[in-house]
Amino acid sequence: MKKSISFFLLLNTFFVLIAQNIIKLPLEPSGQIVYNNDEKEYFSNILQTQIVTNVSSPTMEVFQPSEEINNGTAVIIAPGGGFYGLNIELHGKEIAEWLNKKGITAFVLKYRLVPTEGDGIAKLFKLIESNPAKIGQEISKVIQFSINDGLNAISHVRSNASKFGVKSDKIGLMGFSAGGAVAMGVVYNFTGENKPDFLVTAFPWTTVMPVQEAPKDAPPMFVVCASNDDMGVAPGAIQLYNSWLEQGLNTELHMYSKGGHGFGIFKNELPSSKWIERFYEWAVSEDFIP
Repeated sequence: MKKSISFFLLLNTFFVLIAQNIIKLPLEPSGQIVYNNDEKEYFSNILQTQIVTNVSSPTMEVFQPSEEINNGTAVIIAPGGGFYGLNIELHGKEIAEWLNKKGITAFVLKYRLVPTEGDGIAKLFKLIESNPAKIGQEISKVIQFSINDGLNAISHVRSNASKFGVKSDKIGLMGFSAGGAVAMGVVYNFTGENKPDFLVTAFPWTTVMPVQEAPKDAPPMFVVCASNDDMGVAPGAIQLYNSWLEQGLNTELHMYSKGGHGFGIFKNELPSSKWIERFYEWAVSEDFIP
C-alpha cells in the first residue's frame, strides 16, 4: 500500500512539473476558423520525425539550462511544418536542448495551425500534388493568428523575465520555414514590448510572407538557407537579407550550397548542419550572449 501511495505521489509530481513547463498564451477569437479535432502529436512517416498538428490554442514549452551556466539569454523557437504541422523535434526540442547546453533559456512555441484531422502532414503533401492553391488559401486564414502568437510569446517572456532567469533585453526569436514566416510577420508587426531583441530566420517561407521594407528599428537578423533549397526559398532569403542591408540594419547571411529545405543540426557532414554554431558565434559577437 505504501509503495502504491509513493508511486502515485511521484507520478503526480511529474505531471505538475510538466504543467509548470507549459505556458498557455492569450487566445483571441479566430473568426471563421473551426477546429473540430484536438491537437495531435505523432511520428510522421513522411517526414520521419515527431510532428504536432491541429494546434488551436497557442502554448510554449520552457527549456531551462542549469543555474550554473545560465547566461540570461532567451530564444523563442517557432518550428516549421507548412502551417499544417510543427516539426517539434528537429526544429524545436533538439534546438532547445542545444541552446540549453550553451546557457540559453529556450521556449518552443506552438503557434496556431490550419485545422486538420488525422495526419495533417499527409494532407499537406496530398494538396501539394492535387491542389497547391488551396494551401495558400488555408494558410491565409490562420497566419495572422500565428503571428499574434509569436508577438504574445515575446511579451510573455519579457514581462516574466525575472521568473525565467533571463534578461528583458536579450530575448530572440528563431523561426524555421513556416516558423520563419511567423518570425518575419512578428518583425513587421511589433509594437514596443513584443519586439524581439534579435531575429534568426532559417530558410524562411517568403512565399506566404513576402519580403517587405524592413522597419527602421528592426532588430539585428541572422539568416540561414541553402542554395539547393527544395522549396526554392533561397532567393527570398537573400531578398530578406538585402531588405535589412538597404536600411543600414545589422544583418548576417549564411547561404550554404547544399542542405535542401528543413535541415536541422548535426544530422550529416554537410557544413549546413553546423549552422547553429555560426549563429552562436554571431550572437556572442553582437553581445546577445555574454
